[in-house]
Amino acid sequence: MSNVDNVVADLSQDRPRLGRSSTAERVADILRDRISEGFFPPGQRLSEESISEALGVSRNTLREAFRLLGHERLLDHRLNRGVFVRLPSAADVSDLYRVRRVLEGAAVRRTPDETELATIGEAVRDAERAAAKDDWQGVGTANIRFHQTLVSLIGSPRIDEAMRQLLAELRLVFHVMENPRAFHEPFVDRNRTLLELIGSGGPDAAAAYLDDYLDHAEQLLIHAFEPSR
Repeated sequence: MSNVDNVVADLSQDRPRLGRSSTAERVADILRDRISEGFFPPGQRLSEESISEALGVSRNTLREAFRLLGHERLLDHRLNRGVFVRLPSAADVSDLYRVRRVLEGAAVRRTPDETELATIGEAVRDAERAAAKDDWQGVGTANIRFHQTLVSLIGSPRIDEAMRQLLAELRLVFHVMENPRAFHEPFVDRNRTLLELIGSGGPDAAAAYLDDYLDHAEQLLIHAFEPSR
């Protein structure tokens, strides 16, 4: 059984999240989370039959979830071929980072309380533990959670939802990196440094560090799309 087959089969564990009233929005939430965790790579065809069976939902419900995720630029519907996980372009990467600078720039200028700092710190520690195990997919997942938690400092459910969608799309970009360790490893320490700057109460220093951090990440990802590769 392939890794993708294992992921689809494992979706049955997500059934309790659907509750009694299985809705397309909840199915979309589950699939978005799996994309954010790096389990569905770009170009992967999603089987209606196996996913609807694993989640215990109708194909109509699943098709509506696919449609919602298509609007979020996570899936592509290809005529007479099916539904595929989308590969973002270099232009998408640039736009994603424009939005990140706005949202995360606002977040790091806020003063978190101890509970919020602890939550962000746990994501940093999860990345450090995954790196120690040479689990770079796990590092990527912890990094996604770090940035999601960071933006939650703004205190807006609408912004939180927008960030979840943005980070799921960004996770698809990570797959273009031929060497996940080379890409993710520097940001394990950089997340720790950013957390320390936020905790020290220096919003200007944290914002300046974040700008450099995002510039670095964007340049690495854009380079991965260059034809010379």
